[in-house]
Amino acid sequence: MDLALADVALLGEGRKDLLESYSTTALRRVWRAQHFSWWMTSMLHRLDGDDPYETKLQTATLRYLAGSRAYATSLAENYVARS
Repeated sequence: MDLALADVALLGEGRKDLLESYSTTALRRVWRAQHFSWWMTSMLHRLDGDDPYETKLQTATLRYLAGSRAYATSLAENYVARS
């Protein structure tokens, strides 16, 4: 839904340059959102078949997120689709 709202905001301005570059701009946002969704899922959910290495990666990522203002800021920016 965030992506759709961004699309409406772009198109609502009525600028032809935005419309002409829409596909490139939209795809960049879509792939960023896809990557962020994958990253959050892989960080927060355990899957059947995960091995101890993957579990340790999740724990390390969560610890880093909890202790790093920069990493937490990056998560927040991606969560609200600002990057």
